[in-house]
Amino acid sequence: MIKRNFLASSLIPILLATSLLATGLLAACSPAAAPPQEVYVEGAAGAPVMEAPAPPSFDRASNIQAQTGGTAERIVIKNARLEIVVDKPDQSMETIGKLAEEMGGYVVSANLYQSFLANGQEVPRASITIRVPAERLDEALARIEAESGRLPLNKTIDSQDVTSEYTDLQSRLRNLEAAEAQLTQIMQEARRTEDVLSVYNQLVQVREQIEVIKGQIKYYDESAKLSAISVELIASAAEQAITIGGWEPVGVVKSAIQALIRALQVIVNIAIWLVLFALPVLVVIVLPVYLIVRGLLRWRARRKARRAAQVPSPPPSG
Repeated sequence: MIKRNFLASSLIPILLATSLLATGLLAACSPAAAPPQEVYVEGAAGAPVMEAPAPPSFDRASNIQAQTGGTAERIVIKNARLEIVVDKPDQSMETIGKLAEEMGGYVVSANLYQSFLANGQEVPRASITIRVPAERLDEALARIEAESGRLPLNKTIDSQDVTSEYTDLQSRLRNLEAAEAQLTQIMQEARRTEDVLSVYNQLVQVREQIEVIKGQIKYYDESAKLSAISVELIASAAEQAITIGGWEPVGVVKSAIQALIRALQVIVNIAIWLVLFALPVLVVIVLPVYLIVRGLLRWRARRKARRAAQVPSPPPSG
């Protein structure tokens, strides 16, 4: 029985090296793009350190074509930003939100707030970000622009090709999953507790990397399938005020009051700093200096008085 356990323990490094070598051959034809991940397993006789297969590295263009039969399916993330003028930003925001749901997307965020013009007029303003299917991005943009009835103030469409990064992540995931299966098998065949713990620690690290890569792949999938559209909705009253630029005394009065309030705030803040910070510091520094100077002056005065008392008075003439 002892010989059997010893034989099983001594075979662990051999099994580990053989299984990891098989996975390493999968990426042997490609240049290394990332440092290898090391797996440390100590056998019964103190086996040497083994290395797990390195994350895949390859010629990205040729690898993409090989996986898609010569024609690479590009993974492109497209997003857009719009700035349009509408009569009622709050209603347009609701309309755009319903549009996203109608197209099979959803609202990421929506914000409605009030802004003030130079003449003191209060006007609403809104911003909304939605996601719609990428193949319907142009349709969504056209329908959003129709809310304004005029050309947008600003329109930007960004495209990012992440095909290489996506394929790289998939290859790394396949290699890590193969390493996970091999480590699981080795851990099941191990007999010694230290061997099981050593392989288990490496297995945990591999699984953590798998989860991270799966999260990145999921992000690319969702971003490529659903395009993000950020829309800034400006009230037509605000746009007209900016265009006309008329002078309004009420607006000037409000601006002057706001400037006065800001100035008073600055003065009060300075007073608070002087009372709570500067004054104690000055007391700590000035008071000792004042006491020292006053003591020196009094000492000099007493010294002069003693000298004057010691000087004999001249005899009376006569």
